[in-house]
Amino acid sequence: MSEMNLVQAINAALRQEMRRNPDVVVLGEDVGKVGGVFRVTQGLWEEFGDERVIDTPLAEGGIIGTAIGMALYGLRPVPEIQFADFIYPAFDQIVSEAAKYRYRSGGEYPCPITIRTPVGGGIRGGHYHSQSPEALFIHTPGLKVVCPSNPYDAKGLLVSSIRDDDPVLFFEPKRVYRAVKMEVPDEEYTIPLGVAKIVRPGDHVTVIAWGAMLYEALASADEVAAEGISCEVIDLRTLWPVDIDTLVQSVQKTGRFVVVHEAPKSCGYGAELVSLLTEKCFLRLEAPPVRVTGWDTPFPYTLENEYLPLQHRIVPALRETARY
Repeated sequence: MSEMNLVQAINAALRQEMRRNPDVVVLGEDVGKVGGVFRVTQGLWEEFGDERVIDTPLAEGGIIGTAIGMALYGLRPVPEIQFADFIYPAFDQIVSEAAKYRYRSGGEYPCPITIRTPVGGGIRGGHYHSQSPEALFIHTPGLKVVCPSNPYDAKGLLVSSIRDDDPVLFFEPKRVYRAVKMEVPDEEYTIPLGVAKIVRPGDHVTVIAWGAMLYEALASADEVAAEGISCEVIDLRTLWPVDIDTLVQSVQKTGRFVVVHEAPKSCGYGAELVSLLTEKCFLRLEAPPVRVTGWDTPFPYTLENEYLPLQHRIVPALRETARY
């Protein structure tokens, strides 16, 4: 076991899979000699060389298009998009090509690519370095979407993603890249995709979160616990396919739920979770579902803490939901 932060755990997963399988390659802007803007790929170029750790031009559509071609010819590419905000030039390649190859070929051509990219706010990145576009890709059939919250999960989920035969969007919450450390096994392990985790059991309100917002949800649950409100906090880990069974069991027990995410509220992923759980738990609900999210504005620079659904916004929602 080694104590790792999120950056180190992701690096360890990449290194492990590249050693294990020569078909795994990494490509993206500055991922080679520089080691990536957040140094997540640091040291991989020195070990694996130019043919497996490839510095690309500043062209996201080209990065993903190249990765798709690699995948169709038997490789397992792991392209990095430097910030999730930069993924839009590659959107057509992801949703029109990568997501559809298995379907259009009747299963003959899987497209095993894992697209890594940092998401979310918390680093004063402003408009173009703080977005959370998960809902766009969850909406697209054929894609899997993962967002770990801690180093242990990040390593196990990334290994599972790389080994998966379908394209995976692997969103990395950059706010906690180096803010969270924990013991991570040095040996090989996996965490199955599509399995959520109850990180805090409770009886009165279910709180659903992922990525950096999990920690805000946990802090909020701690605060209201002093008032006698018991919250069950669930880390989704895999956003799609969603572990609906775990969510349903929790909401049927508590009768109440709150969803927390950084993306804007309108048509955000929280809306889909509210719909799914209302359909399946309607007769057990004791209060209206609540979403605590980003605002329907571009991500601000100077008002970042007012935009993000932090503890000071989550706690009132938990109180209101519990006392409804």
